[in-house]
Amino acid sequence: MPDPDHDRPIPDEPPPPIVEVRDLVVRRAGRSILGPLEWTVRAGERWVVLGPNGSGKTTLLSTIGLELWPTAGTVDVLGARYGRVDSRELRRRIGTASSAVEAMLRPDLTPVTLVLTARHAATEPWWHVYTDDDRARARGLLEGLGLGGVADQPYGTLSAGERRRTSIARALMPDPDLLLLDEPGASLDLGARETLIDDLTDLAAAARPEAIVLVSHHVEEIPPGFRHALLLAAGSVVAAGPIETVLTDELLTRAYEMPITVEWRDGRAWARKTRAAADS
Repeated sequence: MPDPDHDRPIPDEPPPPIVEVRDLVVRRAGRSILGPLEWTVRAGERWVVLGPNGSGKTTLLSTIGLELWPTAGTVDVLGARYGRVDSRELRRRIGTASSAVEAMLRPDLTPVTLVLTARHAATEPWWHVYTDDDRARARGLLEGLGLGGVADQPYGTLSAGERRRTSIARALMPDPDLLLLDEPGASLDLGARETLIDDLTDLAAAARPEAIVLVSHHVEEIPPGFRHALLLAAGSVVAAGPIETVLTDELLTRAYEMPITVEWRDGRAWARKTRAAADS
C-alpha cells in the first residue's frame, strides 16, 4: 500500500538555538531584578532588547554572556549549559562590546593592538604570539568600520564614536558565533550615531556572527536588519518576537508607563511621547 505521506514536503526545521533561557531569575540583595524569563535566540537572528532603566537589559546580557550567574533557571548558550562547561572556553565564541569593556582598554595602546589582543581574549599584548593573518584581520576589521586612518593612533585620542567602533571591531576579532552589544549608541553625537547605525546595518546583513543581541535605550538607534525585539519592564517580558509586533504604541506605552507613538520611516522606528490633542 502506498504511503500517503511519502510525497508530502517535510517541514523546514527551525534554525538551532544560539541562546535559550528557561525560568531565568536573577536576584540581588533579596530583590528580583530579572525574571522569571523565557527566551530563545536562533541562528541567523538579530535581536534588540529594549526597556526602561532598571528593566534588566544589561543583567540579561551579562547572564547570556556568561559573566553573571543566575539565581535560578537554565541558560544554554551555543549548545552548552552555563555551569556544566568551562565558561572561559565558551566565552571565546562570544564577542562583547560595552562601555565596561571600553573602560578596561589602555588609552596608550593603538586600536590595531587592542583589536589584536582580543584574538586570545586578552587586553594586553604581552603574553601571546600573533601571526601575520591575525594582524591582517585586525586591520581589516578596523578598515571595515572606517577606522583605517586612526588604527595606529593612541586609543585615548580617539573620539567617542571611534572608540565605540574600535570596541566592536575588537569583539569581532575572534570571529564569534554570538555578538553582544550593550548600548553601542550611548553618548554618541548625531553623526557618530548614524555612522554606527550604518555599520551595524551592514553587520546585521552578514552571515557571521550567527546571532547578534543589541541592548538599546532608544528605538531610533535600532539598525535596519534587526528583525526581532525583546521588550522588558521591571525585569519581566512585556513582549518578544518579530520587531513590528513588539514596537507598537500599545506595548511601548505599557512598558514605559506613558503614552507612546511609534512611526516607521526608511526601515527604522521612531518613538515619542504622544501629545494630547490640546497640545497639538
